[in-house]
Amino acid sequence: MTHKDVEAALEAMRGLFPATPLQFSEHLSARHGANVYLKREDLTPVRSYKIRGAFNFLRKIVADGAEGKTFVCASAGNHAQGFAFVCRHFGVPGIVFMPVTTPQQKIDKTRIFGGEFITIRLFGDIFDQCYTAAREHVEAIGGYMVPPFDHDDIIEGQATVAAEIAEQLPEDVTPDLVIVPVGGGGLSAGVTGYLADRLGRDAFLFCEPAGAPSLRKSLEAGEIVTLPKVDNFVDGAAVARIGDLNFAALKDFSPKQVMIVPENAICVTMTDMLNVEGVVLEPAGALSLAALDLLPRERLEGRTVVAVVSGGNFDFERLPDVKERAMRYAGLKKYFILRLPQRPGALRDFLNLLGPDDDIARFEYLKKSARNFGSILIGIETNRRENFAELASRFETAGLGYEDITENEILANLII
Repeated sequence: MTHKDVEAALEAMRGLFPATPLQFSEHLSARHGANVYLKREDLTPVRSYKIRGAFNFLRKIVADGAEGKTFVCASAGNHAQGFAFVCRHFGVPGIVFMPVTTPQQKIDKTRIFGGEFITIRLFGDIFDQCYTAAREHVEAIGGYMVPPFDHDDIIEGQATVAAEIAEQLPEDVTPDLVIVPVGGGGLSAGVTGYLADRLGRDAFLFCEPAGAPSLRKSLEAGEIVTLPKVDNFVDGAAVARIGDLNFAALKDFSPKQVMIVPENAICVTMTDMLNVEGVVLEPAGALSLAALDLLPRERLEGRTVVAVVSGGNFDFERLPDVKERAMRYAGLKKYFILRLPQRPGALRDFLNLLGPDDDIARFEYLKKSARNFGSILIGIETNRRENFAELASRFETAGLGYEDITENEILANLII
């Protein structure tokens, strides 16, 4: 991949959609004492950068003649939507394989983007089954498999993000830090491949969700590591194995340049961007901004930072879960199991222990643990995390039996 190749891809791409904005963020700049620019890939026609790689892959094949050929992809998310949009643009037939468990909203959006040129096939309960079916179908029909990240043309297409950044920055501004989210590695390989010789390798910070640190683990091992399991909450970046070509492009970076971001911290960023900036981000799209929030102020103060906002395909049915996770991470919501005596007035005595800013968000009688005591699940929200230390002190003084299960993953998953 050369600069000339990327710039040719970018020029061709202008016939599909205009450059996404590089926006100076007053809000984040003031918070961090830095000059923070956001590369808004959530503002492409399909609300993610994935359209770039799909476009570049298809344009080359179409230019060489793709008559009678069908394009195929396997995806339940942004790659499917970008692929569908591009198939319609070129007027070529495409088949999208999705797991049967894919939310209807994603199926409908993919169908809208592809129109008459797209066929959607639901197969299997998990992505691996779906991907296997797609590969078998491509071989059977002699079509083209369009991979989500592990291909030179995909990487070259994603590199156009960096080419736009270089064009859009003010002439006298050079970034001190470029923050890039990582899933399969197509975006990070493309951005670093285009900008590394201009900025130096130390200027990059990669970020991965805590439940899917495939790049970090691979860099630590010095070879590609396949994770035994991943947390799919950050679905746009929950990849168990980074791509071969992508790792080859990134293998000389230090593991210390990969920040592992807790999923609940990402939720804090999502709610903050929605409430303060009115910007809707998916979990993977908020990943780079969550990493920014976790950096020490001294690393940012007075510096110029570019954060790639990779996507905004958020299903608002997930909003209650995002808000819940954000409050728990911020220390503003906790869950307790209380052991209350079975006597008149016991509940009133407990309520008197709550502070003026403490609200009961959940109350559920579980069972009697003894003849004279009962167990209650209670969720409490407050407006300062310090309030919980004061509440715990009052619990202790009152001799109240309780257990904080907020961070007990097993119990929380079972009963919250």
